[in-house]
Amino acid sequence: MGAYSNVDVSLPPSYDVVSGQNPRFCKHVHDNVHGSIYLDPLSLKFIDTEQFQRLRELKQLGFTHMVYPGAVHSRFEHSLGVYWLAGQCVEKLNNYQGSELGIDRFDIQTVKLAGLLHDVGHGPFSHLFEREFLPQVINGSDWSHEQMSVNMVDYIVDEHRIDVDSQMIKRVKDMILASSEFAPPRSSSEKSFLYDIVANGRNGIDVDKFDYIPRDCRACGLGCNFEFQRLLETMWVLDDEICYRAKDYLTIHKMFATRADLYRTVYTHPKVKAMELMIVDALVHANSYLEISSNIHDPSQYWKLDDTIVKTIETSPSQELKEARELILRIRRRNLYQFCNEYPVPKDMLDNFKKVTAQDIVCSQKSGGVTLKEEDLAVCNVKIDLTRGKHNPLERY
Repeated sequence: MGAYSNVDVSLPPSYDVVSGQNPRFCKHVHDNVHGSIYLDPLSLKFIDTEQFQRLRELKQLGFTHMVYPGAVHSRFEHSLGVYWLAGQCVEKLNNYQGSELGIDRFDIQTVKLAGLLHDVGHGPFSHLFEREFLPQVINGSDWSHEQMSVNMVDYIVDEHRIDVDSQMIKRVKDMILASSEFAPPRSSSEKSFLYDIVANGRNGIDVDKFDYIPRDCRACGLGCNFEFQRLLETMWVLDDEICYRAKDYLTIHKMFATRADLYRTVYTHPKVKAMELMIVDALVHANSYLEISSNIHDPSQYWKLDDTIVKTIETSPSQELKEARELILRIRRRNLYQFCNEYPVPKDMLDNFKKVTAQDIVCSQKSGGVTLKEEDLAVCNVKIDLTRGKHNPLERY
């Protein structure tokens, strides 16, 4: 990685050279993580739709707030944060390398929209909906929130007749899918580095993490020593890839390490997992009656589904929802599934590790005492790494 020097570009405070827009014509909101955020007119056309406003009713961390009371932040504010950081990122690159990279206003608006809309297709209760619930009610489900986000973008444009360049929307959708298994191939003529900004499938360093890591830490009352601002200031494009200075490796490692700590202490907290398992069971019981999974491929109906499905279940007098209602009542009264034990798999055994099932545990019981049945147990096989499996992510940036 070659050495380089920072370029200081002074701009009049009343004009944004990146978007080509005067901030006075943008809507100003205050975010508790990033401070002032300015929303450009085209982005506001997407924000001021019922489909995007739905994100207010999707908690970023699902039922985690039942353990960490401050974790009530939503996908809405996270999406605004990613929008803002995506704009900041491309602004820095434009200031430092604009002439050689050929960044134009079309590129900038595209990246910002991708950041804004990357989670617009997310389901209720964080990732629980697609990873835990849908596989139980749809055999072989390959549904993903990234693909639904792409479908939702098309639906919003058509439904609200938003005047936006079709090529821009195509690139926005490609950027949303960039880190997923549905990522489309890129042509050599494209500015590939732009696709690393929002969802980086190459090394996992992207503004999505720059937002949710400090935001989740703040909401849960945890310390966060990852300084994403430093990376925004020093990023550089080499060979059509976003790179960072070798001496910033500790900052990048802190990002991955903080994310892993969040998984250990927050996302997979035993009480959080217990409530998630109970919510999944409640949704499975309610699925036939409420047809929760019936519209997951239809954006015109899917956008109406959010976290308030829990309130719908627990306030319904329907006998068909009795079992689901009882499970939610147990959560409210803190009568949760009981955590039994955990077993960390040694690193040198990972290659030979077989995912443990409830059946495995039942079959390994010793005679005497209480005999467990398979339906009495729920097993969570949790893998916590630095996003690259056994590989060091610092070798890929």
